[in-house]
Amino acid sequence: MTLFNLIIISIIQGITEFLPISSSAHLILLPQAVGFDDQGQIIDVAVHLGTLIAVVLYFWGDVKNAFFGFLGLFKGQLHTRNAHLAVALIIATIPAIIFGAILKLSGASDAMRDSIAIIGWTMLLFGLLLWWADSRMPMARQAETWTFKHAFVLGMWQALALIPGTSRSGITITGARLLGYKRIDAARLSMLMSIPTILAAGGMETLDVIGQKSSVPLGDILLAVLFSAVAAFLALSLMMRWLRHVSFTPYVIYRVILGLGLLGLAYF
Repeated sequence: MTLFNLIIISIIQGITEFLPISSSAHLILLPQAVGFDDQGQIIDVAVHLGTLIAVVLYFWGDVKNAFFGFLGLFKGQLHTRNAHLAVALIIATIPAIIFGAILKLSGASDAMRDSIAIIGWTMLLFGLLLWWADSRMPMARQAETWTFKHAFVLGMWQALALIPGTSRSGITITGARLLGYKRIDAARLSMLMSIPTILAAGGMETLDVIGQKSSVPLGDILLAVLFSAVAAFLALSLMMRWLRHVSFTPYVIYRVILGLGLLGLAYF
């Protein structure tokens, strides 16, 4: 992989990871569209580490609270606000881990990854669902009122993101809007849920590459982490500011156009 290809892949991963437009779809389609070599699992781990760094830095206050809440669980501190956040994040992560393990062991994840039709349909249909939820549902709830029940419901929505083209952030934001959370709070919950999910996914990918002889230079790995982290932080910052004034409609329009284009390519 050339340095240019590496930088482009890292930037696209960073930009699309937290926007509701599906990073996995873009990383699957990019090599096919422009003839890039597949980036491989090591670079996948690197760019996910970069996006993890970005979201942790942006939501450092919430991350710190959840971390101390998690530690407090071992000390019997079960009823603090921080402990509540930590438990809610754990609950929200479990469905994706179970569903992901099923797809991986069955081989279904690899089969779906190669289907442009699946990516086109999920890009289109879940984009329209996001528009419907965002335009029709009330904006009454705040992230601070997140319950364990809602954490499980959003965790079930998040599990759908393992289907390429769905978008992890997009589907969890959709689920949160359907539950009546405000736009900014729906996005905040979605981003916090991404942290343990990225850790789990990155851990599984790391186990896959352990013991393999790597042909990827350390410098390339570090560059992938750096560029994906910077791109993700900037994209996340812009989106969170944007949501104070506008809806998710621009992302929906992009999804619909891309989805229709992919369906046309797949069937015609």
